[in-house]
Amino acid sequence: MPTGGPAGGLVLRQTIREQRRRVTAASLLGMTHQGCEALVPVVIGAIIDSAVATGSSSALLRLLMVLAVLFLVLSTCYRTSARITEGTGEIAAHRLRLRLGARVLDPRGGADADRLPGALTSIATNDARRVGSVVTVIPYGVAALAALVISAVALLRISVPLGLLVLLGIPPLLWLGHRISRPLERRSETEQERAAHASGVAADLVSGLRVLKGMGAESAAVDRYRATSRDSLSAGLRAARSRAGHEGAVLALTGVFIALIAIVGAYLAVDGSISVGDLVAAVGLAQFLLGPFQLLTYVNAELAQGRASARRIAEVLDSPAAVAEGHDVPADDTPGHLALRGVSLGTLRGVDLDLPPGSLTGVVTRDPALADDLLVCLAREADPEAGSVVLDGTPLTSLDPDGLRRAVLVARHDADLFESTLLDNVRAGAQEADPAAVERALGASAADEVARLLPEGTATLLAERGRSLSGGQRQRVALARALAADRPVLVLHDPTTAVDTVTESRIAARLREVRRDRTTVLVTTSPALLAVTDRVVVLEDGVVRACGPHAELLTTDPSYRAAVLA
Repeated sequence: MPTGGPAGGLVLRQTIREQRRRVTAASLLGMTHQGCEALVPVVIGAIIDSAVATGSSSALLRLLMVLAVLFLVLSTCYRTSARITEGTGEIAAHRLRLRLGARVLDPRGGADADRLPGALTSIATNDARRVGSVVTVIPYGVAALAALVISAVALLRISVPLGLLVLLGIPPLLWLGHRISRPLERRSETEQERAAHASGVAADLVSGLRVLKGMGAESAAVDRYRATSRDSLSAGLRAARSRAGHEGAVLALTGVFIALIAIVGAYLAVDGSISVGDLVAAVGLAQFLLGPFQLLTYVNAELAQGRASARRIAEVLDSPAAVAEGHDVPADDTPGHLALRGVSLGTLRGVDLDLPPGSLTGVVTRDPALADDLLVCLAREADPEAGSVVLDGTPLTSLDPDGLRRAVLVARHDADLFESTLLDNVRAGAQEADPAAVERALGASAADEVARLLPEGTATLLAERGRSLSGGQRQRVALARALAADRPVLVLHDPTTAVDTVTESRIAARLREVRRDRTTVLVTTSPALLAVTDRVVVLEDGVVRACGPHAELLTTDPSYRAAVLA
């Protein structure tokens, strides 16, 4: 059984085990095909000895019928086996993609740590395909081994020395082929890593293309991708050279082995130990053996690459969760009382913050890292190093992450849209697509104005990540999606930075109405949004420095005034 290290081997074994019935069926059909192929030169040798040498027409007709049946069976078995194996490989790769997708989307997180989105995409496509190819080639490998055994048995019946030569020569050849494949395995893993990194960098640059153009940083981005692409190309060329060397070396070894069989057979025929028909059969079997050996070379190369890919898949599947799994589930009608008690994480230093049920609270900080760490805590993307975050008296660490996200929604300012209609994007976060709630969300976020400008209104299909919309339009649609979800606790991070002032004021007024009796947190420095809050909390140097109504802080706190009105 092929393995790729403990974790990689487990991925391979599980993948093969899931498809064992199809693999077994394809292997049996492949063995029958190769067995019939191996018998063809044996039957031809029998025709020469039993029909041609004796002039027997009945024997010739009988053996030709046997030959025709052999070809019918081997062609039917090959076609059927090929269809099964190809389908099995696709099914196996698809199931791996599902497992990878489930791990990446796991509410506990952790799979995307230190990995670019493009790298994860490469693992879910290229590596999954290569592991699926392992399932595809196993029946070919089994069939090739069966062909070698059948050929050896046939040669034993012709001549014991010939049969022993094959039986004793095959194991060393297989061992040498495995040893030769080791460099290919290492270089294939490096190739996939570099290719995944290049894909990740490319996706990262494309997603930030507008920003790069605005900064005039296109040349730096091109240089970065060119260097990454060259590394990937170099790794790919090294892997290709390794595969070519592997195949050439194995073919040279098998060529020498087959030539040795033919020479020994010719010597035995000259010596009179075997007949002319036996010599023809032996030479035919020797030539036939080139096919199984080439097949084993191909299988060995695919196994080497599959082992490398299995290790990369295992690294993602075995990624430690970012947060522990809780078991409590918040009630659907949870009041939404959120509190931070001595929370320390990253730049946060013992933050105490109380967010009463139904309150609308603003959070102001000049430090983006501080805002990000606060969002990470509230979304439970990571657990605090010290202190606790509590929802209605229950620490978030005790809550099921998926259940928590149905109670607390943290909507970041850079949230992406899906390649779907505007309406589908807004309804994506709603557990139940309530048309009235969706309409309220569209109105409160001013996304209804965006819909009126589109050719098909809310049914207009948006481009990937909403690139067919302007920055302000994307923000409004993303805000509508967050509002339509109608979570008991909603945390909005700079939801209107790309929206014009007049529209932002309308959104601020409607936001308070649509979130009435729901806990809402606005992490922003927008004066229009802060003006509708019940109170504002100022975070500075990792702690709560001030707290009070927006108007009061504007009057009494110069630092706050500078942060908000700058």
